Amino acid sequence: MTDIQSSFSKSYAEARQKFLNAAQAAGLVVDSNIHPLKGRDGEELAMDVVLDGAPDAQRLLIISSACHGVEGYCGSGVQVHALQNSAWRDAARANGVAVLYIHALNPHGFSHVRRVTHENVDINRNFQDFSKPLPANEAYREIHPLLLPEVWPPDAANAAATGQYIAERGMKAFQAAISKGQHEFPDGLFFGGQAPTWSNLTVRKVLQKYGQRCKKFAWIDLHTGLGPSGVGERIFACADDAAAYTRAKAWWGQGITSIYDGSSTSAFLTGLMWMSAYQECPQAEYTGIAMEYGTQPTDKVMHALRGDHWLHLHHEAPAALRQQIKQDLMDAFYVDTDEWRTQIVDQAMDAMHQAATGLNS
Repeated sequence: MTDIQSSFSKSYAEARQKFLNAAQAAGLVVDSNIHPLKGRDGEELAMDVVLDGAPDAQRLLIISSACHGVEGYCGSGVQVHALQNSAWRDAARANGVAVLYIHALNPHGFSHVRRVTHENVDINRNFQDFSKPLPANEAYREIHPLLLPEVWPPDAANAAATGQYIAERGMKAFQAAISKGQHEFPDGLFFGGQAPTWSNLTVRKVLQKYGQRCKKFAWIDLHTGLGPSGVGERIFACADDAAAYTRAKAWWGQGITSIYDGSSTSAFLTGLMWMSAYQECPQAEYTGIAMEYGTQPTDKVMHALRGDHWLHLHHEAPAALRQQIKQDLMDAFYVDTDEWRTQIVDQAMDAMHQAATGLNS
């Protein structure tokens, strides 16, 4: 087993290489789905997939990272550590569980230090039925002009107007209006898209290839940005189904939260990625969570996201401002301390062991 700290990386290119090296050292084959664009430093981008276990295993556990690109700095470290952790690999095998690692669901965002894809889409709002009318977000429509001001940092008038909205409605309402997802403003925040993204289509291909033979299927998707720093909230990641919720609580503890009953730090969302589990693997009993690790207070995270979207629209921004905005976004989704990284890995490994035991129950 390697040191936890060395599993984490300073760039997507470094993270990918560590993941590929860990898979090779474990004697596992990498299935690379190459992205059509290049990364920030001209590097190849890919959604890399590694199966540790039998292709026809009846029990499958997916561990995925970088659904929201920049959050991959956390998730990748967990995956690299897990691949090098012989005790974990032995435990999964003992439970008859094959583990599928999906590294960099959104490699473009990971590389370019953005939360969204190259289409400016939030993957976790993109799994909609695009043949039907898309959900409207009237609360977002109201505040969209406030979120992307002409200048950055926002001037006094914008700060006052934003502050007034929060004072009148509350931070939770502000967060919900923004993060619920919207399909109306392609340049806006939490844009769910108007068609399936590359990541959406590629995830579905991965599920079709690896997920159609199992009878039981679990998914832990690794996220950052909500809640107290270093605390991994276990958010129920299934359809609004009582049996699945009961099962998830039995596996991961009564402290599991849900967007359906308001107990989660996350707002109620639609177009969620893991709904594809039902569509692509209908033969399997599905149980999943999002592991959501806290970083900074909500207002700082929202400010950083606004800055990044502003920068995406203002290529003329001076280098110093560009650098500051990117650093603010990094800080909002990744805490660069040994203590935080250790907390992340310890909680993730705990949840993975519980999933392997649950799948075998």
